[in-house]
Amino acid sequence: MLATLILAAGKGKRMKNPEKAKVMYTLKGKPLIAYVIDLSLEIESDRIIAIVGHQRKSVIDFITSNYKSNKISFAIQEEQLGTGHAVMQTYSQMKDFNGDVLILSGDVPLLKTSSIKKFLNFHIKNNFDASLISAKLDNPFGYGRIIRDDNNNLLDIREEKDANNEERKINEINSGIYIVKSNILFDALKKVTPDNAQKEYYLTDIFHQFAKNKNKIGAFLIDNPVEILGINTIEQLQELENLFT
Repeated sequence: MLATLILAAGKGKRMKNPEKAKVMYTLKGKPLIAYVIDLSLEIESDRIIAIVGHQRKSVIDFITSNYKSNKISFAIQEEQLGTGHAVMQTYSQMKDFNGDVLILSGDVPLLKTSSIKKFLNFHIKNNFDASLISAKLDNPFGYGRIIRDDNNNLLDIREEKDANNEERKINEINSGIYIVKSNILFDALKKVTPDNAQKEYYLTDIFHQFAKNKNKIGAFLIDNPVEILGINTIEQLQELENLFT
């Protein structure tokens, strides 16, 4: 069984238009969220939950008007208190679910179905409790770094602000795309605290827990890092538009 949760509640402050949900900006005339919904359906998710918040009516109206699948539902994040908090808003709908939970971002439109299928196979074949997609970037500044052991196994994620000089030289980064077994996901989320500068509940913190608990975790290195690029500014949106031309 596979459930797909889509983070789509953000304000997109750097998009400079508070009247518009970030995931409703268009790439090649198609809202960003549509790319992610299409992907979720193509991989035959058993459930798809879009977590909406800022300007949510426009997002809900678009999805319900354009997709007639009974697999799709919504969870509401009233306050944007971080990615971990966003996923926690699905608990009432997910507490009876037993399977793998794929977590996608609604502002990452270039992910290929083939890549996600490889990621799913990597997770299942290795019997990981939790897995993430990583990528190698020429400039990894600002991203959480992937810490591996001598056998190339994932040890942990180190945030930029917590990394030492050697760790900052690592160019393999966390994409923010995860698969987690449902039986450990929400237990881990309940233990996440907003003990950080932003006072937010971060989804990455669950991997720190998994590492401490000796859960089996893995990092799947994606072939093309362009696929995991998110959109945070109008300039980044324009850059992706240019990639298509």
